[in-house]
Amino acid sequence: MGKQELQVLKGISLDLMKNEYVALMGPSGSGKSTLMNIVGCLDSPTGGRYILNGQDVSKMPDDALADVRNKEIGFVFQQFNLLPRLSAMENVALPLVYSGMSKKNRVEKAMYVLSKVNLTDRSHHRPNELSGGQCQRVAIARALVNDPSLILADEPTGNLDTKTSHEIMDIFGQIHASGNTVMLVTHEEDIANHAYRVVRLRDGLIESDKRKEVPAV
Repeated sequence: MGKQELQVLKGISLDLMKNEYVALMGPSGSGKSTLMNIVGCLDSPTGGRYILNGQDVSKMPDDALADVRNKEIGFVFQQFNLLPRLSAMENVALPLVYSGMSKKNRVEKAMYVLSKVNLTDRSHHRPNELSGGQCQRVAIARALVNDPSLILADEPTGNLDTKTSHEIMDIFGQIHASGNTVMLVTHEEDIANHAYRVVRLRDGLIESDKRKEVPAV
């Protein structure tokens, strides 16, 4: 803010284990979006280190960070962020274009992940022909298409009604059960209750960090 520095996160330490399901909570201004942006390699920390899968990504240049994001991290946003002129299948396949996969393989992989979110029959529809819940399922499929190490979801049910929200959270439960690591930002307690660990931030510090028992599979 001009010459004034605003310290958002204040020397916090957080370990996120493989195949954890974590909800990040806190009031506006608590630092949860900044923390998620750092975890997602969208921002770099001004101090400290961030180790992702054994690799220190804290001081990486932007092009290297972009490569890490595309290979390691799947993003799901509140606003869906789908391209309106592309079909559901083309939106899902988009990250594979950057990884250099052939068109035939891109289509096969995109259709496969669309089947995981029960949207095969809507694969050729554009976003304006889909409901909000269907758009979010397309966004989830797009996040999964590169087999990322980590799925990050920022208020993934913020624009959805209660019934659709629970359907979307059921999909995240399935994603976690299949071995993915999931971190979601939410301000809704009932959404956070789907996770097995809840980290609460306040004023840039971790206020609490509580785990629930993961049910035996």
